[in-house]
Amino acid sequence: MTSINSSLARTKLAGTASSQVGFYTAIFTTVITLVTFGFAIIAIPISGANCLEGCIKYPYLDTVAQFPKDYRWMPLAIIMTLSYLVLMVCIHAYAPQPRKIFGQIGLSFATIAALILLGDYFIQFSVVPISLMSGETEGITLLTQYNAHGIFIALEELGYLMMSLSFLFVVPVFTDNNRIETWVRWIFIVGFVLAIVSLAIVSINYGLDRQDRFEIIVISIDWLVLVVNGILLSILFRR
Repeated sequence: MTSINSSLARTKLAGTASSQVGFYTAIFTTVITLVTFGFAIIAIPISGANCLEGCIKYPYLDTVAQFPKDYRWMPLAIIMTLSYLVLMVCIHAYAPQPRKIFGQIGLSFATIAALILLGDYFIQFSVVPISLMSGETEGITLLTQYNAHGIFIALEELGYLMMSLSFLFVVPVFTDNNRIETWVRWIFIVGFVLAIVSLAIVSINYGLDRQDRFEIIVISIDWLVLVVNGILLSILFRR
């Protein structure tokens, strides 16, 4: 009997700890995503599909003057990505035992997304500017964020697609029919659907020449999902 009571006490303590971590992580994720969004909006590279005048042309080597303005949002995005990953861990911990499998799948996709995005942002911030300053330009054209057909944009697309998949798979974790969990479920579902539909529409219209059109759309969708559901999850974990 003592062993059972001890086990129940440990379970309750673990649940309380995960709820506390989830509460603070959800709030932090909302705040850091909004801040990152703000810095990213004012640092839109002067290249790609949405550039109308004064655009930087291939091979994009005359971009040193854009540092650090166009790069400030990347360290913030790294912090935001780490916070998102911790939030997904908290959602997995929150899942009732029969639904843990869905939380685990969602966390797995979140881990993939985080690895892709962390590597992408860290390399872009740490390698490209100093290489241009040092005149070491070989291979930079393919890496730079200003190349709408480059590696940076492609990895962002892949990373945020994986993030939207993580949203979809954690939906079954929220089993209650209260208003908060219902909204959380639907926002995660809508975020995933919008990401896939936008990829289909952009691909149908532009084929492989998507440039940064889909990248901008999927980032906006995923970040908005993190902001809104971050608020709702903070309320849920607080309860």
